[in-house]
Amino acid sequence: MGVFDRLPPMDHLRSEKMCFVQLIIPAESARVAVTYLGELGLLQFKDLNEDKSPFQRIFVNQVKRCAEMARKLRFFSDQINKAGVRSSVRPALEPDIDLEELEARLGEHEHELLEMNTNSDKLQQTYNELLEFKLVLTKVAGGILASSHNHATSAERELDENVYDREVDEGNAYLLEQGVHQGSSGNSGVRFVSGIILKSKALAFERMLFRATRGNMLFNQAPAGEPVTDPISGEEVEKTVFVVFFSGEQAKAKILKICDSFGASCYPVPEEMIKQRQIFNEVSARLSDLEVTLDAGIQHRNKALETVGSQLWRWTIMVKKEKAVYDTLNMLNFDVTKKCLVGEGWCPIFAKSQIKDCLQRATFHSNSQVGIIFHEMDTLESPPTYFRTDKFTNAFQEIVDAYGVARYQEANPAVYSVVTFPFLFAVMFGDWGHGICLLLGALVLILCEKKLSSQKLGSFMEMAFGGRYVILLMAIFSIYCGLIYNEFFSVPFHIFGKSAYECREKSCSDAHTAGLIKVRDPYPFGVDPSWRGSRSELPFLNSLKMKMSILMGVAQMNLGIVLSYFDARFHGNALDIRYQFIPQMIFLNSLFGYLALLILIKWCTGSQADLYHVMIYMFLDPAGDLGENQLFWGQKELQILLLLMALVAVPWMLFPKPFILKKLHKERFQGHTYRFLGTSEMDPDSEPDSARARHDDFNFGEVFVHQMIHSIEFVLGAVSNTASYLRLWALSLAHSELSTVFYEKLLLLAWGYDSLIVKSAGLVVFAFATAFILLMMETLSAFLHALRLHWVEFMNKFYHGDGYKFKPFSFALLADDED
Repeated sequence: MGVFDRLPPMDHLRSEKMCFVQLIIPAESARVAVTYLGELGLLQFKDLNEDKSPFQRIFVNQVKRCAEMARKLRFFSDQINKAGVRSSVRPALEPDIDLEELEARLGEHEHELLEMNTNSDKLQQTYNELLEFKLVLTKVAGGILASSHNHATSAERELDENVYDREVDEGNAYLLEQGVHQGSSGNSGVRFVSGIILKSKALAFERMLFRATRGNMLFNQAPAGEPVTDPISGEEVEKTVFVVFFSGEQAKAKILKICDSFGASCYPVPEEMIKQRQIFNEVSARLSDLEVTLDAGIQHRNKALETVGSQLWRWTIMVKKEKAVYDTLNMLNFDVTKKCLVGEGWCPIFAKSQIKDCLQRATFHSNSQVGIIFHEMDTLESPPTYFRTDKFTNAFQEIVDAYGVARYQEANPAVYSVVTFPFLFAVMFGDWGHGICLLLGALVLILCEKKLSSQKLGSFMEMAFGGRYVILLMAIFSIYCGLIYNEFFSVPFHIFGKSAYECREKSCSDAHTAGLIKVRDPYPFGVDPSWRGSRSELPFLNSLKMKMSILMGVAQMNLGIVLSYFDARFHGNALDIRYQFIPQMIFLNSLFGYLALLILIKWCTGSQADLYHVMIYMFLDPAGDLGENQLFWGQKELQILLLLMALVAVPWMLFPKPFILKKLHKERFQGHTYRFLGTSEMDPDSEPDSARARHDDFNFGEVFVHQMIHSIEFVLGAVSNTASYLRLWALSLAHSELSTVFYEKLLLLAWGYDSLIVKSAGLVVFAFATAFILLMMETLSAFLHALRLHWVEFMNKFYHGDGYKFKPFSFALLADDED
């Protein structure tokens, strides 16, 4: 233990030290003080009014006012987007305004816009009705009624260039002619009602008319020919123009009611051709006037929206800040004098001086005669976790936080994940051709980060942009591992010249040459490419990558256990060091650490020992003769010792800690060994009730079961986690073989043809397979497996992840928040 005690405490890898503070703020300077603290963004307020509803809080009226202004701003934004007006990203320079003036200005703009919208809607509805009237005039007068006026000239029958001609049978023509001659004034004469209806309702409309009039009507229709804008809904729909001929006032009343119930629009069309032409001209003139009026209204409305849009972003930020300030003030309480607001919260220790400066400025600018009191307090609550990150480390911290936020002052796995995560990814992905493609993509995201950060990206692009530096490191490590594997798009690449084995596995006509293969010096870097294509390629690569995966897994799991020691040492927990760290190190390294040692010895000595046989019979027959599987002198005795140590480590983890905790708990309340707990220097009788109750909640059964579960989980996890690292071997092999299949069965096969079309098709298919399968799907697969190795195999050795994030009151975070 002396060696470990001399190691540094690693406090630079832990979250920031926090302190619980109390603020007593005079009422006149409360808003200014909270505003300055929001600009600083280093104080997390505690809600002292959790038992109150939002409507019972102090500043509920101010919050409602801000919410109403936010609603108006959203209304302006929707109107601007609907009108297609470009709002200025950089607001025009205007003098600062206070909240009351902004509220009045927003009300004026909203009233003006609502009035313009109402007028515009009315004019647009009138315009659409006149368009329907014009269409009915054209179809009815020029197509349906015109056939009854056989004596009229062609000039009188045509109201427009496109006239709808419709033939009527002799009986109907006679009926229409009689009605026209008789006129519409007589009660017994034939009359008609004209209008327009939805095409989908025309058939049901005709049936209803037939039944209501008992067949005493004549229904004629003509399609509108083009979509018509409905005056009520404003949508373009298919409609049909109709004319209903009838006789009698009673039939007319029924027909009009049916038209109203079906939503049909009725328009009066006179029988005389001269009056029809006069009405047609009047409707056309009114349509022209309305078009001018609508265009002028739209231009006036767009100018008003441009005026609002030039200040919209500035006003939105201002309202958001004010609402956030009053929401924070609602977390404070009045003191007994009702003259000061009392607030509590967490802040980093390094920020105390900055907070004091903000409070002093707030006192000065609010002209308060009383200063703001700021002091630390003791609390039993667990502090929040705060890691200061930058754009490079933030993505790695988010990966760790997705598993769980670290406890206060717990060792941060993100520091190690900066290296281990992209490296384990590269072990599975290793191909320096594909790595270069990833590198180019990462460099594009990094070089364009200023431009992309100001744009609204899709979910996939936003995720890729946030992890651009993770992709950069994954690409660099993939290139490195690809150089070790000597794979360039899974093609053997002799980066250091000729192969060391020039005649391996090749057919040779000279028997003497085939029997006397001269072996030169070993290949200088990485895997010799001559293994590619040989019969022993897969066995060699499988053996190499499988053993390499075990070595990496044992090393990373040992790192996790070592970090648990530093955590226990930092928090002064000697029990965890003696009864968790030491037996865990013994158990893991007695079995799998020994396996890693055998792998290294076998590689260094070139032994042909079967490591499967060695590890299996280490349990089945510890005293048996190793024979040709013996790698060094004293191996059998060492294996027996390691096996005994592993067996002793299991009860060492399980039994001592619960019983020692039970003993300390009893002595704690008897006043004998209070110093061993190290939680407080107060007398037990002077402790708060909450602390005493927490000690009284000690349950030996729960503690023992929890320790048993933890011990069993570690013992079984040591086996399963080591096996889990074999995914490094499996995915590396899968990526290599899949790339080889695409290369040989697509590119080389197509390149063997003389046809340029076949070669081009093969190249295109190979490029798409490389881009979408090897660069996208395989990247995602390796990323997820690397994530699993960190979350489960590495972090569960030391990381609890049951803390909560430090969320300060900060205006800088408002841009990403939604109301």
